[in-house]
Amino acid sequence: MSSWTSNTVDANGITLHYWRTGGDKPPLVLCHGITDNGLCWTRAARVLEAHFDVIMLDARGHGESSKPASGYTSDVHAADLAAFIEALDLDKPALMGHSMGAATVSTMAYQRPDLTRRIVLEDPPWRIQTPEEVAAGAAGLAAWRDNLAADQKLTRAEIIANGKRARPTWADEEFEAWAQAKQQVSLNVFGYRTAPTAGWQTIAAGLHVPTLLVTADPELDAIVNAEAAALAAQNPNITVVHIPGAGHNIRREQFAAFMDAVSAFLAA
Repeated sequence: MSSWTSNTVDANGITLHYWRTGGDKPPLVLCHGITDNGLCWTRAARVLEAHFDVIMLDARGHGESSKPASGYTSDVHAADLAAFIEALDLDKPALMGHSMGAATVSTMAYQRPDLTRRIVLEDPPWRIQTPEEVAAGAAGLAAWRDNLAADQKLTRAEIIANGKRARPTWADEEFEAWAQAKQQVSLNVFGYRTAPTAGWQTIAAGLHVPTLLVTADPELDAIVNAEAAALAAQNPNITVVHIPGAGHNIRREQFAAFMDAVSAFLAA
């Protein structure tokens, strides 16, 4: 990590910050989930940097990127990502995203397939929901915002200690960047709307680049369920890999299995 570089670029009307491992290797852009930052990919990046120039992007409102009052939708995040790729003059990088970042990656790949060669989606917000589930999700997001506002009054050590108690399956090395991200993030990000204009079913059916969809266990709070995975798998460009024993944070809860699946897919 000592050789990684930190930089910014102007893209889509804002300033985006990123970390980069560097080297004359194929580029791989990583997009984090809501309230995380680029360095939340550190553990994975340490593995992937042997074969890729890994670029860990801070999304708008997160990390050291600009924190505008608005623009927190999958479509705007996708436009940010497209502009970021073009600003860095990256040659069809592979893309990997988690949760909100997976929505960003899939939306951009659907809208601009010319900008990427293959994508990995870690538990994207792909699920058929009833109106009641949609309402419950909105209420949950509001409660999350209130909890984060309280957390931002704590020290980083206190955030880490609370995180470790709540997430006993995570490796210790996950928590420093995770806690830092909670201190950095703007509460504006909770205006986020996961639904892109096209709708996730349309995007899943319309992806023309090789795609790895990594799913886990809904009973452990993973989002993508069997019904959504089956719908996605109707697209021959999508490969679905289910990793049991993990919830929404698949790579943090089943790191070895996640990295095996991702490494094999990216090497193809």
